[in-house]
Amino acid sequence: MESAEPFVDYYDLLQVSPGCDAKMLEKAYRHFAQKYHPDHPETADVEKFQEIIEAYNVLRDPETRAKYNERYKRERLNGFAFVPQDEDIRIDAKSAVEDAETHEKILYYLYKRRREHAEDPGVVGYFIEKLIDCSHENYQFHIWYLKSKGFISVTEHGTLEITIEGVDHVISMSRETEERKLLTQEKGEQPMRRAGD
Repeated sequence: MESAEPFVDYYDLLQVSPGCDAKMLEKAYRHFAQKYHPDHPETADVEKFQEIIEAYNVLRDPETRAKYNERYKRERLNGFAFVPQDEDIRIDAKSAVEDAETHEKILYYLYKRRREHAEDPGVVGYFIEKLIDCSHENYQFHIWYLKSKGFISVTEHGTLEITIEGVDHVISMSRETEERKLLTQEKGEQPMRRAGD
């Protein structure tokens, strides 16, 4: 893990928080090792499998993890996104609407989890990614947005959970949906009442 080597974000690779504990790290490792194992009939990926093993080997050892974390902090501070000149940076309205629907889906899922498992409301990130069925890059965008809004947070175990602000937002969205339904029903009933007059 020399500094001359290209930097790889092992936390991103294993989809865990930099502050996750050994138990969460092992859980993520087992999931992805099984997913990308060469013997897996559908998702086998030898290169990805080796990257997962390398990431786990570095992060599971406290000494190598501490050294890695030093470089991780430096890379995060110096990291800048580069957009190629020929890349189309426009986004259509449909994509934005789909993003909003994905945010709602994540929040409703975490809201339900919080209500049904109050003592253990956290959900591992890869379950959320599987739920919304999108690329890892898109998943990272959705999680960034929801965390920045204060609707979700990362627990000390590296799992995701809904916040009080998130619960309030879900309730507000639910009220608006019910009000729209009532308005639609009322508009649909008005012509019928007039016809009976």
